[in-house]
Parts: sequence; C-alpha cells; structure tokens
Amino acid sequence: MNRKLNVAIVGCGRISVCYADSFMKLKNKAKLCYAIDIIPERAKHFAESFGCACSDKIEDLFNKDIDVAHICLPHDLHAPVAIKLMEHGINVLTEKPIALTLQEADEMIKVASYNEVKLGCIFQTRYNESVQTLKQMYENGDFGNITAARSYLSWSRPDEYYKGCDWKGTWAHEGGGALIDQAIHSIDRVRYILGSDVKWIEGSIHNHYHPGLNVEDSAEAAVAFENGCIYNMYACNYYGFDSPINIEFCGEKGRFGLIQDVGYTWFGDKYTEYREISKGRTVGKDYWGATHIMQVEEFYNAILDNNEITVDGIEGRKTLEIIKGIYLSSIKHERIML
Repeated sequence: MNRKLNVAIVGCGRISVCYADSFMKLKNKAKLCYAIDIIPERAKHFAESFGCACSDKIEDLFNKDIDVAHICLPHDLHAPVAIKLMEHGINVLTEKPIALTLQEADEMIKVASYNEVKLGCIFQTRYNESVQTLKQMYENGDFGNITAARSYLSWSRPDEYYKGCDWKGTWAHEGGGALIDQAIHSIDRVRYILGSDVKWIEGSIHNHYHPGLNVEDSAEAAVAFENGCIYNMYACNYYGFDSPINIEFCGEKGRFGLIQDVGYTWFGDKYTEYREISKGRTVGKDYWGATHIMQVEEFYNAILDNNEITVDGIEGRKTLEIIKGIYLSSIKHERIML
C-alpha cells in the first residue's frame, strides 16, 4: 500500500478554499489531519468537511506525525510559525511571500536545512501551462538573448477590501501594499522565466488613492538582470477593475509574453497564442488561478519520492529580494546594487 502524507493547514481564512480543493483531489497522496486557526470556529468549520481534528494552537501539531503543514497566515507570521514547525520535523509549504524580511527568510532556509525538511513557497502562477511553454521556448533559444521585459498590473482594491481585516494594508503585518501583495506574482514570473540573478534595482512606491492606508497603492521600478535584460515593472491597485496582467519579453529573434494566463509569441508578423489547458480549476478569487493544486502535488511528490522542489526557500527569497530592493530604493532614493 502506498504511503499517504499526514498534512495540516495553519490558517483557515480566504485562501484556504484553494487548499480544501487540493486536499479533496489529492486524497490518494495525503490526508488532512488538522485544521488550525486562531479563531476556533473557523478551524472547526474547515475541519468538518474532512472529519479531521481542529485547534487554535500550532503546538497541537507537535509530535503528531504530521508530514506537511500549509501556512496560510498573515505575512508576518510566516517565518515564526514555519520555524517552529520545521524545528519539530514538519515540512512546510507557505503562501507567498516567504517572509517579511530577508533575514527571516535566511533563518527559515537555515532551519529547514538543519532539520532536513523541505521548505516551499507558493508561486502557483509559475505552473500555468502557458508559462511553462514560453520558458521552454526561451531556454531552447527561440527568442535569442532577452534585452528587455515588462510587467503591468492595474487592479482594484477599494477601501472595502481592507475593512474588517486587521493585517491587510499594514507594514507590520503585510509588509507593504500593492507591491508585496499583488505585484509579487508578476515579478516572480519574470524572474523565473529569465532564470537570471538581479544586478541592480531602482524604483519608487506611492500612495495616490488610499488615504486611510500608509502602505503603497502603486509602485514602479527598473530591474537590471545579470543576463543583460532590463525589466520595467509597474503596479497599482486603484484601477476600476482587475485588468488582465500584461507581461512581455523582447528578444533578439522575437517577442513573447502573457496576457493574464494566455501566452503569445511574435516572430516578425507571425502571431501565435498559447491557451491554457489547466489540470485544475479556479477556486475562490479568479486571480488566484487554477494551479495551486499543481504546486501542492509537486510538493507532496517531492516528499514521497525524496526529490527536490521547484520553488524552495531559496527561490522564495530571491523574489522577496526584488520586492525589498524596490522598497529600499524608494526610501533611499538611489539605485540598490545586489
């Protein structure tokens, strides 16, 4: 009989619906044993669908033979909770960002290594079929060297989005605004496709339309990669609706990009689209996509087969480093060398 993983979810808020769907569909590989939330009623409600235990304390997971814990908490809790769990031999897959600070990320990576457990960070949009297709074409040399890239995100996060939430839109708990919450996936996809380290960052953040918040609702940056690509990033969350994200790369032989999840290429005047044929389905908000399950399944397989994971702690840290570099550049009004 094949071994099943014992898993737990820590945090049963909005994003947890994506995990509920994954747990149902991956029950041949994993069994949900615990649902944890600081609000006991929320943990109980999540647990009822799976007939599992629930609690409001992560300590209840210790010494319970839990193999994997999924962290779906406010950003400032990612590091301390992950570290405690990994110190007890539990593999951790956390929602993005990996942590609030690079120092916290470094400590998480160190603890994971010392305790010989896996640490992963959710960047589910990497797993879109269109992203994989375009990355493979780029690595095959179809576009030549990439000289420039851009990502434009114009979404809507009205004041109602922040009401009733004690951590969204705060420096202390979320670590920022539009940049670390909305734009992070676009930035990660650009970095992932390019497969290059960053040389320098120059950017700025602003709050134009959310007077009740002290975090940014817009950000722009120039990011220079070691491979010679200059990346132009823009993001705002005061547009009229969630406009499709636009990501594009300019190469010596052609252009390629994504409009939301639809990939495309231009070779001269020849245009081709790459439509998504997803293995999952969109659960919850449309912008969460349908590929959480693909990353979760990869993480489970890596534990069962003792393989490496694609988005480990180091990968999560690299994307966080760009975010933090933009914030620091805006504060110091200067170019940040990495």
